[in-house]
Amino acid sequence: MKNKSDEELVKLIVQNHRPALEELYDRYINLIYSFSLKMTKGDTEKTKEIVQLVFLRLWTTKRTYSASQGKFANWILTITRNIAIDLIRKEHKHKGTVQLDHNEWEKIQGQQSEHVLQEVSNNLLKQQIQEAKHQLSEPQKRLINLLYWEGYSLSEIAQLEEKPLGTIKSRLNQTLKKLRNYFSEETGGVRHGK
Repeated sequence: MKNKSDEELVKLIVQNHRPALEELYDRYINLIYSFSLKMTKGDTEKTKEIVQLVFLRLWTTKRTYSASQGKFANWILTITRNIAIDLIRKEHKHKGTVQLDHNEWEKIQGQQSEHVLQEVSNNLLKQQIQEAKHQLSEPQKRLINLLYWEGYSLSEIAQLEEKPLGTIKSRLNQTLKKLRNYFSEETGGVRHGK
């Protein structure tokens, strides 16, 4: 297995050749682990889960890698990045759900009307933000999530997206402009060009 190319190993993996998977594991575990550790900001449990999912996907996928598409390391890191983003999104989605027991529910019902109005106002704002996000393209939504909700810098996002920093800055500028226009229209303000 040692003398086989990455492309040859992937073709063998598609045919369920376990030693080929073990060889790729030996070659790329350090790269995938360190990349995943960076994506999870040092969370070793999440990192292990991502690494496991990457090799599980390699084992179960019928997609093959071709050297004409670029370096294998870039291909496997793209898979790793996508899995990490999916995992992070899944966790954020579950964090948005709040389970209340009976006592907590009664406590909320007993709150002063002022608090209820504040809660309603907050919910309306959240709803407006969600509606505004529907105006964005998928790359723009991903940029906003990574920058504002997950705390990545523009340089880190450029690296993750494999785009020049200038492209990411331009995308952010266009995204914020689009959001400003949306909120301006919603609040009856002056509309700027799209």
